[in-house]
Amino acid sequence: MFTIYNKQLGSSRNVIDRRNFLSIGGGIGALSLPALLQAEARQQTGSSHKALIHLHLGGGPSHQDMFDLKPDAPSEFRGEFNPIHTNVPGLDICEHLPLLSRMADKFAVVRSLVGMISSHSANHTSTGFAEKSLSNIGGRPYMGSVVAKLQGPTENGAPPFISYMAGKPGYLGPVYRPYKPSGNDLKLRSITEDRLTDRRSLLGSLDTIRRDIDSSGQLEALDAYTQQAAALVTSGSVADALDVKLEDPAIVERYGNGPGKNLLLARRLIEAGSRVVTMQWGGWDTHSNNFVSMRKLLPQLDQGLSALLEDLSLRGMDQDVTVVVWGEFGRTPRVNSKAGRDHWTRLSQVFLAGGGMRLGQAVGTTSKNAEFAQDRPVHLQEVLATLYHNMGIDSQRVQMHDPNGRPQFLLDQRPPIAELI
Repeated sequence: MFTIYNKQLGSSRNVIDRRNFLSIGGGIGALSLPALLQAEARQQTGSSHKALIHLHLGGGPSHQDMFDLKPDAPSEFRGEFNPIHTNVPGLDICEHLPLLSRMADKFAVVRSLVGMISSHSANHTSTGFAEKSLSNIGGRPYMGSVVAKLQGPTENGAPPFISYMAGKPGYLGPVYRPYKPSGNDLKLRSITEDRLTDRRSLLGSLDTIRRDIDSSGQLEALDAYTQQAAALVTSGSVADALDVKLEDPAIVERYGNGPGKNLLLARRLIEAGSRVVTMQWGGWDTHSNNFVSMRKLLPQLDQGLSALLEDLSLRGMDQDVTVVVWGEFGRTPRVNSKAGRDHWTRLSQVFLAGGGMRLGQAVGTTSKNAEFAQDRPVHLQEVLATLYHNMGIDSQRVQMHDPNGRPQFLLDQRPPIAELI
């Protein structure tokens, strides 16, 4: 039971039971002080702003045509591209990545990535597990949802997890789902600060209500969204971050008009206070005309990604912000009859930058035709453990409770990649 104060009557009335409360919906139910805003204080994470930009190359990029070319392999394996030297001796990459070749000291490539899954989904590269893992209790949470749960928003109240692709909170519940700018979650400028202040004042007249009366977690999720909306409207930082017209035109041009624009948005959202921003860039499922497609895709990636790394470095953000770029799996070593490469889960790659890591290196080597990891196979969970480590989260120790009250580790006790930490 809770109390609403009526100014005209000069009294309070205890008149709303649970059913009536639920029937009110987002107008009032969404306005309770959310537990999400208290998460950082509970976890004693302080005000440190470690952050992650996750670029998912949807479809599965061809590892041997990007960062692990095999110029001495037979033509049916080698393909049409040639390697070029970078500013790091011994680290050669594709000729269609010339801008990145000049800044190889700012990134690392894991060439011997294993543990990938044959599924066109970002689930395993966002959780470390197949989609069916813990599906009976909602599934594994994406990394962004884990960070939102453990660290909450920063001091300016920006959503901790923003995603331009599907992002699943899993067993953590809907309060930790990502904000999706493309789904109008952050289009808040039509709401005035005065209107929000009035609603928050109304909230102040409500007694604390136990959130466990709603087992679905929807009430708590509404609370969190309302509180985040208030912060966004009153500060304007995230709304401004989404408007690239406010950016220096020279910087916008540097990122390019293609998918690089999303990387610019990611940097701006991190500066506005978000902790994890994920981006989706499709078109990498090259079963046919692999080399035609890659000749278009790689220069765009080269421009956008090199601009991001340069930007983060110039702004002094490269020690705190981690960048990860990968897809669902690699592609077949042998070129097929359609000049394409098919799905290949036995070997893949991941591009990593920032985060205070030891960069300017390639981790692991592969067989002569890029079929298998020859030495130092790196499991995809080791990559996620490294990302968690960079965010200040020890994935080998941290546990979270599922809806049944059982503690769940984030990963299968995989350590971070030692070569990078």
